[in-house]
Amino acid sequence: MNTFHKEERLCSKKSLDLLFQNGSSFLLYPYRITYLFVDEPHQYPAQVVINVAKKRFKHAVARNLIKRRTREAYRLHKTSLLYPFLLGKQELLLLSIQYIGKEIAEYAFFEKKLISVFQKLALEIRS
Repeated sequence: MNTFHKEERLCSKKSLDLLFQNGSSFLLYPYRITYLFVDEPHQYPAQVVINVAKKRFKHAVARNLIKRRTREAYRLHKTSLLYPFLLGKQELLLLSIQYIGKEIAEYAFFEKKLISVFQKLALEIRS
């Protein structure tokens, strides 16, 4: 289950617009998380999009590095920290992870922060 399939990626313009217009969000530096539950048929409990602002990181190499590190941390920890809270729900979670930090950190930092994001998201889902 430690894979990141195409069906888990949020690509639909309609879903993205819906997420950013109606979704709830919170900030846990260096990430801004926006999420929304929708009634759609789904194979996986969540779809995610990972953003890095071109305004902060001008070079595509830097943006891609940040996205790769975030995606890898997401892939490794989603089944243990995120999916258990979503399996009881019949709705699909649309999730946006936006990197708003100013520097490129090591992978361990990304992993630690994304684990914190999952814990806070689990608390938000429960309430």
